[in-house]
Amino acid sequence: MPTFLNVAQLSVRYPGLAHPAVDGVSLGLRAGDIGVLIGPSGCGKTTLLRAVAGLERASGGSITLDGEVVSSESTHVPAEQRRIGMVFQDYALFPHLDVGRNVAFGIHRLPRAEREARVAEVLKLVGLGGLQARFPHELSGGQQQRVALARALAPRPRLLLLDEPFSNLDVDLRERLAHEVRGILKAAGATALFVTHDQLEAFAIGDLIGVMHEGHLHQWDDAYALYHRPATRFVAEFIGHGVFAPAQIHMNGNAVSVQTPLGPLQDMEECPLPSAYEAGLCDVLLRADDIVHDDDAPVKAQILRKAFRGSEFLYTLRLASGEVLMTHVPSHHNHAVGEWIGIRAEVDHVVTFERGGGASSPPAPAVDLSSART
Repeated sequence: MPTFLNVAQLSVRYPGLAHPAVDGVSLGLRAGDIGVLIGPSGCGKTTLLRAVAGLERASGGSITLDGEVVSSESTHVPAEQRRIGMVFQDYALFPHLDVGRNVAFGIHRLPRAEREARVAEVLKLVGLGGLQARFPHELSGGQQQRVALARALAPRPRLLLLDEPFSNLDVDLRERLAHEVRGILKAAGATALFVTHDQLEAFAIGDLIGVMHEGHLHQWDDAYALYHRPATRFVAEFIGHGVFAPAQIHMNGNAVSVQTPLGPLQDMEECPLPSAYEAGLCDVLLRADDIVHDDDAPVKAQILRKAFRGSEFLYTLRLASGEVLMTHVPSHHNHAVGEWIGIRAEVDHVVTFERGGGASSPPAPAVDLSSART
């Protein structure tokens, strides 16, 4: 399937700033896909969204939408001519208009019967059928967000942009609404680009997720790849819970072993070769789900912090040697802060980086040890 939205080497500069807000970003979305941009505050994700919308001019590169170049150094199609819908964090509903007239705002030129039919259609799509006569103040935050989504979908935009649409909602509602919105967008056949700072939202809604840092797009991939196959040290650190621990890769005959503060890693499916680093010295990524609580394990760690997550705790641990680790533990293993517990590593594939490398450092390529053993 051809790319519907194509961003190629896009840069956006603001006067007076030494570095571009968006710097050489490339990504693509197929028709019907949902993309998500995530990253820390000031990373450029909202600027990129605004450039796609036509609210910011490109200083380099290009944006192509359904085969039409809408932004480049020499071209700038105005926002109102791009047929793009937008959903904002504050919903931007008109308080003096009822739901029906809010949703009809962008299709007021249609004949009345056609307009009313389209309003009823999109309200049913977002689960608010029959609420045309309600006013925004009579709705919950989640309902208001769905009205804003219905209003954006009503004109049948060729692309939908959502800028942190759940940031004003409570945490429990965000992830549930993200799943609901994904279902709505898929039912509508919409192509969408979404900005959030919340990883759970990104995982819940996105087919593809882009991790941005200081104006650069470090990786554009699905959630599984971001977590298990990070393209840079920044992605490895930003996505999920984990730490970098000092390690050394050894070759013992035909076998590869990785020595870590938890001892050697065992039964790995993939691992870089020692030659990837000088003397095999590196930093290994240890996710919270790579560390298993085991009372009988010889390695002990002290609980520094604990965060209750309902079905589990997220423990932050410190080894006697000083290294800090994290682990997920079932919530019936309720240990006290300061207590020492046994832990061991269960790592299927090893992700390593240059010792003390920068945010853009890539991981060393791993080899398939299972095929090498056979």
